[in-house]
Amino acid sequence: MLTMTRSKTFQAYLPTCHRTYSCIHCRAHLANHDELISKSFQGSQGRAYLFNSVVSICLSLNRVNVGCGPAEERVLLTGLHAVADIYCENCKTTLGWKYEHAFESSQKYKEGKFIIELAHMIKDNGWD
Repeated sequence: MLTMTRSKTFQAYLPTCHRTYSCIHCRAHLANHDELISKSFQGSQGRAYLFNSVVSICLSLNRVNVGCGPAEERVLLTGLHAVADIYCENCKTTLGWKYEHAFESSQKYKEGKFIIELAHMIKDNGWD
């Protein structure tokens, strides 16, 4: 008989030599500065940054910092998009969203990218 149990997840840490963004509430690493695309976005709670990737799942190490909810259609400032809320796995704070699908051709570049609101992140490591 095979018994499956859910294994515990652990935080992943980015190398200290890289500038990173962390959760303002629990300091979990969220994104590497090298993955920043734009600082010109608007979230529901003010300014937000667009990232190419976040510290999500590393399956081989069973580590996760940023979780992703189910996708839903929302009308944003730039039109209709299918987005999924992203949240800090450590403290469960909603951080922003992931663009799953853009319905307008001019917005397709956002697909697969992540928005993190400034209200939920701080700069960490090597910003001096």
